[in-house]
Amino acid sequence: MGTVNGKSRGVRVRTAKIDDAGSIANLSGQLGYPSSTASVRQRLRNILAEPGHTVWVAENEAGAIAGWIHVFVKQLLESDREIEIGGLVVDQNSRRQGAGKALVEHAERWARSKRLKTVYVRSNVIRKEAHIFYQKLGYKIIKTQSAFRKVLC
Repeated sequence: MGTVNGKSRGVRVRTAKIDDAGSIANLSGQLGYPSSTASVRQRLRNILAEPGHTVWVAENEAGAIAGWIHVFVKQLLESDREIEIGGLVVDQNSRRQGAGKALVEHAERWARSKRLKTVYVRSNVIRKEAHIFYQKLGYKIIKTQSAFRKVLC
């Protein structure tokens, strides 16, 4: 079933609010990125103030947050602008109930509204279920790569 008026199979997608920080922090921990409510509140405040970035949450029929997605417009010198999914997580007890699909469809509509033709997403090689999820939605694996990080003191 597709999404109609922000709803899909009992799931409602809406813009995240600062008051959602606790639920978002909890879900981030499920994804392997533990964060405090205070940290997420500050990050969310910054992201929502940033042009070209947005965060949506999916609420289940009871009004509880079942998942979230952060998307942003990515502009690189070597390629056209596109939407990138910076993060997507659905509560482990709410998976396969339409929240993830509703959030991705919302992101795709947002991309189309900006006249952007592609949505890009990165998924850790260990997240096999996520890969299957994206492929079922029509996403194709385009490359594998290594990620590097240097902590600057």
